[in-house]
Amino acid sequence: MAFEQNLSKTPRNRPSSAFLTVVVASKEDLAEIARPNNRMSESSLPVVSSTAELYRSIPVYAARQPRPRYWLHALLLGLTCFTTLVVGARMQYHFAHGQPIFLLDDSTASFFPVKWALSDPSRLLLGIPFAGTLMLILLAHEMGHYLYCKRYGVWATLPFFIPAPTLIGTLGAFIRIRSPIRSRTALFDIGIAGPIAGFVVAVGVLAVSLGLSQPIRAGAPSADLELGFPLIFHVVHRLLVWFGAGQGVAGLPLDRVLLHPTAIAAWVGMFATALNLLPGGQLDGGHIVFSIAPRTHRWISWATTIALLFMAYYLCYVWFVWAILLRLSSLRHPQVAEWPRVAGSRALLAGFAIVMLVLTLAPAPFLHFSGQEIIGAIRK
Repeated sequence: MAFEQNLSKTPRNRPSSAFLTVVVASKEDLAEIARPNNRMSESSLPVVSSTAELYRSIPVYAARQPRPRYWLHALLLGLTCFTTLVVGARMQYHFAHGQPIFLLDDSTASFFPVKWALSDPSRLLLGIPFAGTLMLILLAHEMGHYLYCKRYGVWATLPFFIPAPTLIGTLGAFIRIRSPIRSRTALFDIGIAGPIAGFVVAVGVLAVSLGLSQPIRAGAPSADLELGFPLIFHVVHRLLVWFGAGQGVAGLPLDRVLLHPTAIAAWVGMFATALNLLPGGQLDGGHIVFSIAPRTHRWISWATTIALLFMAYYLCYVWFVWAILLRLSSLRHPQVAEWPRVAGSRALLAGFAIVMLVLTLAPAPFLHFSGQEIIGAIRK
């Protein structure tokens, strides 16, 4: 149903000014208004007989915001909890038996061991540590965006979680922004709020989970997938040694540590933070760059794409996929008013975004999967 709101205030002892009446209409109402037969010609305009008629209310029509689909958010959240519980149960089982987390050739687990997990539903409880921490990190990131959208009056959806039969049980989460962002400052704040929130939670999880990890046992099988660690893992590991925590793994390099499933969740959170902070396209890093220097956004996006292609060939082929996605998202960018510019303490936040990218970016997130190695293996 439509409603009206009088937005004018007429000071006492002053001539009255025009009233602005906002009418929220449905799509059908807007279509009816836009019909040619409903438009007034010059000959049909009424003749003004008094000054008072010049100050009558002016209707302004706006589209009604769609109703939130809470059922869809809840459904996707439930499915993502299930898929992350499945892979988390496999991780916890391997960890409890002193085996590498990503051991894919075991008879009790496969790429996505749903049959193994459901053969004894109580096994799903094993996945709670991984699933809970990963969902918490993803939720923190998206709620950072969402809350700042609310602060600036930008209409956005609640987070959509994406369940998927992958090694981590999900493809992440996202929110949809369905109204214009009115200033570069708002774009900057909304863009950086998510990475900061996710990063802070992931660092806390990492500090606790490294203490729960254990040394790799002698004679343990090799992992089918070896992870490359970002700088933040080494920093937190050194801090644990300095403060005397994590006694079991304090004197070992990270490649000799059997990570607890919650540490894997922290690794995923750091990887997601680095991906979102890549300076290009419509990623969070791209929004930050656009809010600060919109005219250089295109060139920085191209430079980032080229850098990802080199990284895909020499370090890890997954960067090739992200180079394509970055290029596709760079085809357009939301228009934001050029003035006022981003200034003040936000320059320090922009510097912190660079620090977060350096700390969370693993140049080779998966070892021995460079494009060069894959091409060489195919040629053999």
